[in-house]
Amino acid sequence: MPTSPIHRRPRIGLALGSGSARGWAHIGVLRALLEAGIKPDVVCGASVGAIVGAAYATGQLDRFEDWVRGMDRRAVMSLMDFNLSGGMLKGGRLVATLREHFDAQPIEALAMPFAAVATALHTGDEVWLRSGSVTDAVRASFALPGLFTPVWQDGRLLADGGLVNPVPVTLARALGADWVIAVDLNHDKLARYFHDTPASAPEPEPPEASAGWMQSLQQGLGALWPLGKDAPAPDAEPPLPSLLSVVSDSINVMQVRITRSRMAGDPPEAVVAPRLAHMALLDFHRAAEAIDAGRAATREILPQLAELGLISPPAAPAPPAPNPPSA
Repeated sequence: MPTSPIHRRPRIGLALGSGSARGWAHIGVLRALLEAGIKPDVVCGASVGAIVGAAYATGQLDRFEDWVRGMDRRAVMSLMDFNLSGGMLKGGRLVATLREHFDAQPIEALAMPFAAVATALHTGDEVWLRSGSVTDAVRASFALPGLFTPVWQDGRLLADGGLVNPVPVTLARALGADWVIAVDLNHDKLARYFHDTPASAPEPEPPEASAGWMQSLQQGLGALWPLGKDAPAPDAEPPLPSLLSVVSDSINVMQVRITRSRMAGDPPEAVVAPRLAHMALLDFHRAAEAIDAGRAATREILPQLAELGLISPPAAPAPPAPNPPSA
């Protein structure tokens, strides 16, 4: 007798994109998916997506989220070990903290497939880090040029994975995912330069708070650009942005273009797109806001995930009970 085919649940992959401080939104994405009954079988990430993906893959998401939510500006600054070659920050303090959160076991010993994307600077190759130390793989993946120093691994100088694959859908499929949910943190960055901040976005921080934050960073970098200039004349050209803003915005433009091209060639089954264009590169102290945005954006696509059969559609409301006959 012929046997009927065995149907299995598709393996769900989660591709967590790059986006610096906006990356804390990945925590909200994971929370919303788990609350809806969707447990990713495979997780991979680029840059900050690799950090959050590692927290999930190692089973440390709860403890990691507690740490992230407790960060203020002072805590962020305490992780910055300023450097004069290769990048503004060495990253040693951050790596030491990440080692405390991630298990010491290697990637290949984790309970689920995990990998991080990095870029080989000397060749431009996309590098998939699928074995060895979790923390070392994450460190290579978030080495944003100009900000963090690149790192040597296996004879290659590795930098941020977002340079070549900002939302690594292809890597999720290579790890065995049948369906991929991609999280794109940069989709609305270009629109920020041409449109006003959406009404739903939070109020910007007071100028004195922002100035204090940037002043601390600028002093730590050795005052690479001047402070306290006189206000420009009314008919003068707008002032140029800071060095950090120019580097950050340039990388954002590049990553948006690369993401669109890569997703056109290998489209994911669903895309989560948190609205976080108003967040700056180093706004790591705004974790609660980013996590909420990730959760909200994920809930918006739950109907699409229901159509894919990943979750049960919401039950239709029961019809009203008929009125009893009048006496």
